[in-house]
Amino acid sequence: MLQKIGDSLKGKSILPWLILVPLALIFAFWGATGMVSMDFLGAQTWAAKVNGKQVPLQEANDVWRNQQSQWQQQFGTDIPDDVRAELQEGVLERLIRARLVGDRSQDGGYRVSEARVQQEILSEPAFQVDGQYSETLALARLAQIGITPEKFRADIRTSLQNAELERAIGVSEFLTPTEIGRRLALEDEQREVRVALLPVDRFRSSAVPDEAALAAWYAKNGKSFETPESVSLQYAEGSLAQIEAGITVTEDDLQAFYAENKDRYIAPERRRARHILLATEADANAALARLKAGEDFATLARTLSTDTGSAEGGGDLGFSDRNAFVKPFADALFAMAQGETRGPIKTDFGFHLIRLEGIEGGGTRAFAEVRADLEQELRRDRAADRFGEQQEQAQRRAEQPGADLAAIAKDLGLATGVVPVFLRGTGGAPLGTDPALEAAVFGDKLLGQRLISAPIALGDDRFVVVKVASHTKAAIPPLASLRGEVVAAVQRERATAAARAAAEGAAARVDSAATFDNAVRALGVVAEPARFVDRRDPALPSTVRSALFEFPRPVRGKPVTRAVPLPEGGYAIVTFTQSRSMPSAGDAQLRSFRVQQITAGQGQAAVGAYIEELRSSAKVEKNPRAFQ
Repeated sequence: MLQKIGDSLKGKSILPWLILVPLALIFAFWGATGMVSMDFLGAQTWAAKVNGKQVPLQEANDVWRNQQSQWQQQFGTDIPDDVRAELQEGVLERLIRARLVGDRSQDGGYRVSEARVQQEILSEPAFQVDGQYSETLALARLAQIGITPEKFRADIRTSLQNAELERAIGVSEFLTPTEIGRRLALEDEQREVRVALLPVDRFRSSAVPDEAALAAWYAKNGKSFETPESVSLQYAEGSLAQIEAGITVTEDDLQAFYAENKDRYIAPERRRARHILLATEADANAALARLKAGEDFATLARTLSTDTGSAEGGGDLGFSDRNAFVKPFADALFAMAQGETRGPIKTDFGFHLIRLEGIEGGGTRAFAEVRADLEQELRRDRAADRFGEQQEQAQRRAEQPGADLAAIAKDLGLATGVVPVFLRGTGGAPLGTDPALEAAVFGDKLLGQRLISAPIALGDDRFVVVKVASHTKAAIPPLASLRGEVVAAVQRERATAAARAAAEGAAARVDSAATFDNAVRALGVVAEPARFVDRRDPALPSTVRSALFEFPRPVRGKPVTRAVPLPEGGYAIVTFTQSRSMPSAGDAQLRSFRVQQITAGQGQAAVGAYIEELRSSAKVEKNPRAFQ
């Protein structure tokens, strides 16, 4: 099995990761090809079942790795334990909903034309050089992430079909002018408010809680101070890049390799076609008769073709090889002479009239032209062979009784290192958070028996053999070791409770006919002057702003007063006296833009509700060990 990994790397070039960032977004549901040991998952190969159809386990783990990478890039830290389960659940739910929408769009008869799919592919920035589509680059990109052109085309078609379903739902939603007016008035509302702040430090006591109080608090809240289970690791690492750096190829090697693989450097024949797509054979025959009568093909395509993606350009599909088209279309096009017109040709999309505009390619590329690619590929192939052999040897050595990590590393030329702290759930640098690695590290073989692991793949081009040097179980530290932190936490909790009680008492006094000024003055604070604020006013603390616009409206002029927590601790006393609407005056363009935003938001909400309905009525089974 390990040798197959090496074989799969042959012929692939590894470009810098940053070059692949655009593709990483496109292929979020596909991810990069990788090997993850499934031994600890038993025979299950699915992450979820949706109405009897499987979401592959590999697909879920690929998306999860992508999620972890995004977290690292955004926050620079590993994912905390209390967030990990929630994110993993989110990954599964996104895949489940994607499957449901895909099935519904297919069942609902939503289809997109081959030309539309082709246009989407040609416009993909990751496939372009200087703004122009490059088929060579496209194929290389797809090869790097382990997706065939056919699979990519099918996924693009599914994505476009899903978009058509969502668009149909979205445009079916509308708001009346009265509803839009109310919505704008609500968004433009301003509320008159007065605020008195009671910071938490104002109520913080310098008195140290007694030991009984600290012990009681810690018994209740000590779990939040728990240290996670961890190990320290020793590891030996095999790297394709390290092997490749030591590979030397000669000119004779390159010439021989070119001769052996010359047929691979034949540029595929590409043909430029125009087409007119019509719904019925009768329509197609009528259009063909007009062509035979001398009418211009491009002009007819603009006026008659139902393929909106190419009609504007006179039906021009550009230069493409045979694989770019469905079989009946390709068979006809690649049997035509230049300038010839054929049709009607029936496909799943309708009836086509096809005109062949040009032919290019089909020749063999010279050695000098492909030399750089040859050298990279040959070096890569030889490195892949050695990489696979290195893994096989590491596998055999690790299985032997008394296997020694240092001896294996020395004999096989593996790099060595240590991970001082490898945490359950978050891993540790430089090995990261690979699920298979964590499963091995915290399994009985390494923890209980203290043996070394078999090679564990960390992607296609890297593996490690690891050994646990020491193990620390999850534990709540003794109170004495955290006494200062606990004292501060108890003092803050008591101060917050005191601030809340004071704020709620003041709010109650205002409701009982006391003036706002008198109520807050009794607390030794001065309220801010009354002013009107909107929903975006940055001068108000975020919690106060959010709470204010959820207050009920004053009745018969009586203010609404509440105690509201502050983001940094403490409380605010907030009184709401009146409201007004302040729409943007005289700016028709701004109003039109806002109406479009509201309408689009309504459509998005409808799509969301539709998907949730699909989800609630679906039969779903989740693999509880999908990410272990």
